[in-house]
Amino acid sequence: MPAEPLLEPWVVLLVRLPAGPSRHRVAVWRELRRIGALSLGQGTWAVPDVPVFADGLARASRLAGEAGGEVVTLAASGRTDADALRLKELFAAARTADWTEFLDDCDKYQAELAKEIRTAEFTLAELEEEEQSLERLRRWHRDLTARDVFGSPQAPQAAERLKQCAAACEDYAERVFAALHQSPEECG
Repeated sequence: MPAEPLLEPWVVLLVRLPAGPSRHRVAVWRELRRIGALSLGQGTWAVPDVPVFADGLARASRLAGEAGGEVVTLAASGRTDADALRLKELFAAARTADWTEFLDDCDKYQAELAKEIRTAEFTLAELEEEEQSLERLRRWHRDLTARDVFGSPQAPQAAERLKQCAAACEDYAERVFAALHQSPEECG
């Protein structure tokens, strides 16, 4: 029995925009990057044909239209299994890069908390800043998880690291509240 073909459906966007002003190209580019679209070349983008990308693709098309440009949307798949596999590999490599960046930010977040503890920076303002940073990591993790449709091997590690960041933030919060509730004679 032959192997099942890899011909998964993809959406390919052909984006044409006026030469200027550049802010329109940047806005469309940012939207497509934000949703995790794969750049295949000048003005050519692709995503797996799954619902999670629909709103972002619509926003990118709207932005292009408002700029006087146009988007042609094509339903596609690899012509051969090798082509389909290559698309999937390119998309997976982009998700690997996303997860690597996320994990690096988790490292930075935990290093920042460790520095705050080392320097005894136990203020509500600092705690609020760290909680906002944790919330940003949570949103980012949620976005990456949504667009990781093929299941990157880094995803479980990233989920665990996010839990570690949350636990470190909780530990820091307890230290802040303990410091704030000390009586003056306990501080001296």
